Amino acid sequence: MALFQKKPQFSTSTSLYTFGLNKTLLVIGLGNPGKKYDGTRHNIGFAAVDRFVENQDFDPWAEKKDMKCLLTASMIGSSRVIAIKPTTFMNLSGEAIQAVMHFYKIPLEHVVAIYDELDIPFGQIRTRTGGSAAGHNGVKSAIQHIGEEFGRVRIGIKAETPMDPADFVLAKFSKDEQELMPALLKETTAILTEYAHGAGLSSETRSFII
Repeated sequence: MALFQKKPQFSTSTSLYTFGLNKTLLVIGLGNPGKKYDGTRHNIGFAAVDRFVENQDFDPWAEKKDMKCLLTASMIGSSRVIAIKPTTFMNLSGEAIQAVMHFYKIPLEHVVAIYDELDIPFGQIRTRTGGSAAGHNGVKSAIQHIGEEFGRVRIGIKAETPMDPADFVLAKFSKDEQELMPALLKETTAILTEYAHGAGLSSETRSFII
């Protein structure tokens, strides 16, 4: 099986925003809580934020029942980065996001969510700011609670399958996909790390040949 190969190179020509000193960034991994959902396609947002947190010097995850999430924080460069995994189910993710933004007084332009995208092929990661939910219930809930102009890191999970989409997203990744997951999560970590250092998010696609 071929190794991941990057094409094209990531560009920072169009920034989502510019970090100043002591800015606070909110990184949200979208997924469903509970062991039964570990390793499923719909929980790739949780897996990506877990890998990002492991890669940086974050505090241990702590449950914040009043904000309906697991939360951790660290300094990356001159920015304070708060990472969360909502403990609501996917359809209510916006409740946790809104609560954390309100408590820490984080503006919408400092918020980025990372999640699965059924319409993007597996092996592609696309970034942008704003846009519709595209049928993703977690994003739909976020838009209802905070508006749509937040950053997005969308991880493609699309595959040719006769399975019903609702069943497909809640199924675990195939063996071949699981073998490629470390490289994919390494790339999402790089995107979030660049973002935390102030590189910004532009409308880009990071594609891999599999």
